[in-house]
Amino acid sequence: MVVTLQTNGIHPSSGRVVSVDAITFSADFTPVDKFHQVINPGDGVDPGPVHLHGLSHEDVAGGRNFGHVLSQLDRMLDGRTLFVHDAPFTWGFIVAEAKRAMNAAARANRSRRGRGGKNGRARRRRKVGHVPQPERIVDTLACAYRSGAAITDTRPGAVARTLGMPAPRAGATTTRAKRAERDTSREATMTVARTAAHLERTSGWPAAYAPEDLSADKLGLQRSHVRVDAAAAPRPLDNPGVFDPAEGLKPGQEFVVADEVSLDPDELIARGVKLRLAYVEKLSRQTSIVVGNLTADLRGKAMHAARKDIPIVRDDEFVRLLDQLEGQADPGR
Repeated sequence: MVVTLQTNGIHPSSGRVVSVDAITFSADFTPVDKFHQVINPGDGVDPGPVHLHGLSHEDVAGGRNFGHVLSQLDRMLDGRTLFVHDAPFTWGFIVAEAKRAMNAAARANRSRRGRGGKNGRARRRRKVGHVPQPERIVDTLACAYRSGAAITDTRPGAVARTLGMPAPRAGATTTRAKRAERDTSREATMTVARTAAHLERTSGWPAAYAPEDLSADKLGLQRSHVRVDAAAAPRPLDNPGVFDPAEGLKPGQEFVVADEVSLDPDELIARGVKLRLAYVEKLSRQTSIVVGNLTADLRGKAMHAARKDIPIVRDDEFVRLLDQLEGQADPGR
């Protein structure tokens, strides 16, 4: 099962879904069932700029409420392997919208209590479904990073091309602007499916998660418990400052793990926290070190680290530094 979304923002806690495209596949990635729906997030909700998702305000206004399609998504998703491009974002929005729909239905049902319909009959309770329950969630973007691919553009088509696959370019063009959102979303869904099939043949799916192992961070992005807990944990020590290669890591230093790593970021984070380093999701000038393997065409956290003169080290070098720090803490090792 592959799902792609169009949204009016980037954070599930504040943004809303404006379209859902989904396809179920057989074991060899042959399409079976297809689903597409424009979503109306409600009166007074800004649907976002047209160039972001390809939907006019009139298109969004004519869409259905997420609660009206949740049961169908449940039937398609429950018990399956869900493939998404950027799981924190896509799964985060699915969970956030499902919970909003369920809460809205619960409020509506409470308001019906004690009210009678025609002839004194109780009004029917509204049922909208539940938070989908896939067996596992595979993040094709994270899998591509873990394969060692040098990704400088994270859009599905660009990632597919980086992996050596033919894929349409997603840059803004007048031709693309004239295409229907349904077509561009379906194109993205099929690209994610082809990427998943390619990764299965070449490097596997190292970034696969059980839904119960994920939880929302403060922005609503669904991340591992390890990552969310580490970011929320109290700081063990005062930060001694920026990392100096001549001195090595010091307890209390603040570290960030960028997306561009080939080792399991959860393992890097868990080990750093165990050795009394402080993990943060968003770097600042107080950040001591950034872990990432991108050395050219910097983007994201690596780009901001370079601008702030924060040292960037590869994931394997960070492991060596952690070994060194652990050895200092345990001289008898």
